[in-house]
Amino acid sequence: MKWQGRRGSRNIEDRRARGGKAAGVGGVGLLVVLAIGYFAGVDVTPLLEGQGGLASGGSAEITEADRQAGEFVSVTLADTEEVWSALFEAQVGEPYDPVTLVLYKDVTQSACGGASGATGPFYCPGDQKVYLDTAFFTTLTRQLGAQGDFAAAYVVAHEVAHHVQDKLGILGQANRIRAQVSEAESNAISVRIELQADCYSGIWARHVEERFGTLERGDLEEAVNAARQIGDDTLQRGAGQVPMPHTFTHGTSAQRARWFATGYQAGDMRACDTFSTDDL
Repeated sequence: MKWQGRRGSRNIEDRRARGGKAAGVGGVGLLVVLAIGYFAGVDVTPLLEGQGGLASGGSAEITEADRQAGEFVSVTLADTEEVWSALFEAQVGEPYDPVTLVLYKDVTQSACGGASGATGPFYCPGDQKVYLDTAFFTTLTRQLGAQGDFAAAYVVAHEVAHHVQDKLGILGQANRIRAQVSEAESNAISVRIELQADCYSGIWARHVEERFGTLERGDLEEAVNAARQIGDDTLQRGAGQVPMPHTFTHGTSAQRARWFATGYQAGDMRACDTFSTDDL
């Protein structure tokens, strides 16, 4: 992905210089806990607190890697703003209200509760912000097996896609229904939310390629591989568990990769109606 030297977004809230310090679980145990938290949409901070916890306070050092990661996220976010502004005008007939992305290091607070390395990247409807600890990109590459800058861009695009769902009224309606049904039914709705966000990410990738010409050979494969690596079945196997479909909240590896590809091939939001199909 050609991103160096390109325009960045102004909708970045950088809290990294005032981050807290994380401590506690290490080794394989930490990987298992983080893998559950990163993509299950679950705050596993209590699990970490039982092993030494997450300490807050203090200031975080901003390394050169942090600086570059911040610039990369800013450029990627700017691309989402241009693409979704054009798509909303053409396909929705309304203006697009860009999301604010909060960069943090170790721990911070959101309207949806505490954010830490245990929560992973997430979108908070309460304040309409995306939260991202830039150290996540290292975990994505080294521990979850999703290498490449476009894999990281896919993660940003996926969280922005939740904001798109929020603006369209989809996210609020789905979450209201989730609050009224059983846990298994709620999880099934969550899967449809997440797969639609994957599909929207695919739409974004197609329009980035057409609009900016910044994709390079292998970029799409990086995004599809990332989608596969963060499927619920793959994560549960990686945590030493037998996959349990009734607990899935994001979809299987095959489903996530297929819906990303569906969005990329169609380039149209109408192709991403995961709520009306029986074939996920």
